[in-house]
Amino acid sequence: MLLTSIETVKQVPRGLYGSGGAQVAERERKLTPPRGGVFVPRGQVLSTEDVHRALTRIAHEIAEQNRGLRDVVLVGLQTGGVPLAYRIASVLEEVEGVAVPVGTLDVAFYRDDIGLRPVLPEAVTDISFDLAGKVVVLVDDVLFSGRTVRAALDALADYGRARAVRLAVMIDRGHRELPIRPDFVGKNLPTRPDEQVDVSLDGVLLGEVVKR
Repeated sequence: MLLTSIETVKQVPRGLYGSGGAQVAERERKLTPPRGGVFVPRGQVLSTEDVHRALTRIAHEIAEQNRGLRDVVLVGLQTGGVPLAYRIASVLEEVEGVAVPVGTLDVAFYRDDIGLRPVLPEAVTDISFDLAGKVVVLVDDVLFSGRTVRAALDALADYGRARAVRLAVMIDRGHRELPIRPDFVGKNLPTRPDEQVDVSLDGVLLGEVVKR
């Protein structure tokens, strides 16, 4: 049953995430409210410019840590990590002159809390390259319990044995339930467990989920 579900995931051309295209992951993020309520922002943590600066810094750190971009690939986690991964790739191409491959990964069917959170329709897994021997940089918007990253590590095994896997996140909000920590961080943001963090290329908002 698991393999059937994964095999039927819809493939979407990578160009849809580029500038000027219909950003599927961003659309799904906005159309899928937090389960049981809606997100009500209380304040802005990072502006659009702050997010762009953070992604630029992360891109430079990725190139520096790997002494270049040889064998480096980016994999954005659905849904919030996808636009961030493509922006990092764009910065890397501008700075290093190298086009870094970008994939997208939906980990819904690999999670250990499936059934406790909504599964997004049309979330896309599109990794068109072999990960064997590559340095994979997983990109996500928010690191919280660590369970999404754990699921991503399991899912990546289906695409080859990577030489190394790194983690880049825009926001690390703490409250880890698993021994996972990021290699590249846009901002460490201490939060209460009941707070919600919303990340997009337009900025980072902090708020709460209000019951409808």
